[in-house]
Amino acid sequence: MPQWNDLYYQLHQEGEQPPVILIHGAGGTHLFWPSEIRRMPAASVYALNLPGHGKSGGCGLQSVSAYAGVLLELLDTLELSQAVFVGHSMGGAIAMQFALENPARVLGLGLISTAARLPVNPDLLDLTSTSATYPAAVEKLIGWSFSQEIPGRLKELACKRMLETRATVLHADLLACSDFNVISHLTEINHPALVLCGTDDKMTPLRQSQLLASKLPNAHLEVIDGAGHMVMLEKPQSVHQAVATFLGEVYSQD
Repeated sequence: MPQWNDLYYQLHQEGEQPPVILIHGAGGTHLFWPSEIRRMPAASVYALNLPGHGKSGGCGLQSVSAYAGVLLELLDTLELSQAVFVGHSMGGAIAMQFALENPARVLGLGLISTAARLPVNPDLLDLTSTSATYPAAVEKLIGWSFSQEIPGRLKELACKRMLETRATVLHADLLACSDFNVISHLTEINHPALVLCGTDDKMTPLRQSQLLASKLPNAHLEVIDGAGHMVMLEKPQSVHQAVATFLGEVYSQD
């Protein structure tokens, strides 16, 4: 796995199309993206571990704008002039913030299980504030993140992976989410956008994705039946197909 300034990412290179940057959600790592999406055809896909997450060093950052700044530094270092940004939950917030701050660097946005505001349940903030209550926080978060139709073993694996993230990192992520609000700026994001959400999402309900898609000037809404907040893990083939179709549309306009 390549490294830049203590930031780790997985790179899958295929074809000559502009790169895709995958941005995981709060407390996650690149492994929260299934292999079908990390290995999209005809593109170079960078699946990041944000600071403090996975094998990346440092600490979790307490603002979405700070995470967007890390992305800009990474693009400059890798000499990537433009990219398509695909983000899940907090990762989608980072993608939108990046597009607002650096519009010329963005070719398109894949916004998965996210919203223009990401309020956080106060119980989660309390439970992530200490290592003693952190396992309870992760159990609660994972319980809210999957559809009841999804096998328990997938939830157990997601829980195990999130527990590998330090409590301080997830707590910082949740603070970043709680302060995020770009509702009044959505009309400024003119890039092609895929807004994707599961019908059973309890964390960012479908109505929020519908609002997001209605406010973004150039967005398309894709709804995945029977999936929750972790839609890309629950329905990987459906999400892969939606993202692949979207990338094809973006590349055809380039």
